[in-house]
Parts: sequence; C-alpha cells; structure tokens
Amino acid sequence: MDPAAWLAESEERAVYALHENEPGDPRYRRFLEKLAAPLLERLPPGAQGVDFGCGPGPALAAMIEEQGHTVTLYDPAFFPDVTVLNRNWDFVTCTEVVEHLHHPLAVFRQLDAMLRPGGWLGVMTCFQTDDSRFANWHYRRDPTHIVFYREETFRWLASHFGWTLTIPRKDVALLQKPA
Repeated sequence: MDPAAWLAESEERAVYALHENEPGDPRYRRFLEKLAAPLLERLPPGAQGVDFGCGPGPALAAMIEEQGHTVTLYDPAFFPDVTVLNRNWDFVTCTEVVEHLHHPLAVFRQLDAMLRPGGWLGVMTCFQTDDSRFANWHYRRDPTHIVFYREETFRWLASHFGWTLTIPRKDVALLQKPA
C-alpha cells in the first residue's frame, strides 16, 4: 500500500482493539491451530519463544504454553517490552502480523537475529493467490493490511536469509534458521 494511505498509529491501534481474539474462544483456537500444530511438532521439549505481534489477547501463546513451552509476549501496542527483541529464542511466531508491517524486510532481519541457530519462525497470513480478484479481496480491504505475501515471497525470504521453508498448511509458512 502506498505509505500515504497508511493509518496513523492511533487509528491502527483503535482497529486492533476491536479484534475479538480471546484466548479461551474455541473458534479462534481452531484458527490458530493452523500454525500451532505444525510448529509444535517441530519444537524440542521446553522450547522458549516469543509471540511477536500477539495483540491484546495472546491465545497462541497460551496454546503453546499448554504444551510445555515458554512464550514471551511482544506487541508494540499491547506488550511493548523491547528488551524481548534483543534476546535469542528457539521460536518466534507471527500470526496475522506481517501484513501490517511498514518495513517488512527490516522486521524479517530483526526476526532472524532473534532466532537461535536451528530456531523456527512461524508465520500465518492470508497468502495472495489471485491477481484478478485482488481489488475485491476481503483481506486487502482491511485498512491496517498494507503488504501482502505469496508463497513465492516466503521462498524468496528463505533463500535470502538461508532459512529452510515448509508450507505445512494453507497460509502458514514455517522457516527454520540453519543450525
């Protein structure tokens, strides 16, 4: 999206506050399971990670913690502890986050720096797949969604950072940093 069309930070935050992402909501948990299940299959016991852009209701973090892992929260609007960004993690999750990034490549560099060797980056976003339907695509109409990704985008990112890419499910990318 043209930067001139981006919402102001306060306007973005107001939209995010409207999201009903409750950790106990079974429908929301089913949605997040698309990322949680394949990531959990790959994590070593007792892994430590960060839910990057977790929003006000960190349901994914709760789901991962229920499986014996430790999850630290980071969200610039709701959990803004930037010291989280200067540590190394076994995994980082970004569910419905990357489409909001003003400077995506810089953030992916930051995420790479946060991962320990062999660590996992789990991303969930609605992949853009049909140019002919883009103008009317529901995902594009959200005013906070300013950048869109295709599976090819994740292949490029994996190649650029030396990561291994797995697409275990629709709209989910798992990227592993080399050990």
